[in-house]
Amino acid sequence: MQSLIIYSTVDGQTLAICQRIEQHLLQAGRSVKLIEINQVTQTDIANCEQVIIGASIRYGKHRPELFKFIATHLAAIEQKPNSFFTVNVVARKPLKNTPETNPYMIKFLQLTLWKPKLLGVFAGKIDYPKYGFFDKFMIRLIMWITKGPTDTSGTFEFTDWDKVDAYAANIVKQLS
Repeated sequence: MQSLIIYSTVDGQTLAICQRIEQHLLQAGRSVKLIEINQVTQTDIANCEQVIIGASIRYGKHRPELFKFIATHLAAIEQKPNSFFTVNVVARKPLKNTPETNPYMIKFLQLTLWKPKLLGVFAGKIDYPKYGFFDKFMIRLIMWITKGPTDTSGTFEFTDWDKVDAYAANIVKQLS
């Protein structure tokens, strides 16, 4: 059996975090399948022993396919060791970087029937040079309002990789 890591990402930081988690699982001797949320099949879920889902926030929301996926596969996910983490730039702030204090995690848990067994919150990344005009403008405006970085020539990574490693260690322990 394998661990199934499912991701929903816009710019790739959630995928990078999933890949880091994947490395921990592989080092622990686990078989891993890493797959984008729109590519997951019922067979993928049936053939795994553990489900890990990571999803990013864009403009204050998780992507709609995340909620559709969970609603469709809720019973199967709940039968296995499972975990969920969210990636958002708000989590760069010390008072908003835990599952109990992050507004997007709180909202997620209110909007879904799923009660993941393990939760994580990670700060994301702002990569202004990668964005198109609209995204660059909107993200810069949001950063200005929230006192974040507004230099559109820069890339700003806020992910605490030690925190990701600790979360990954807990995912490995789920199967011990």
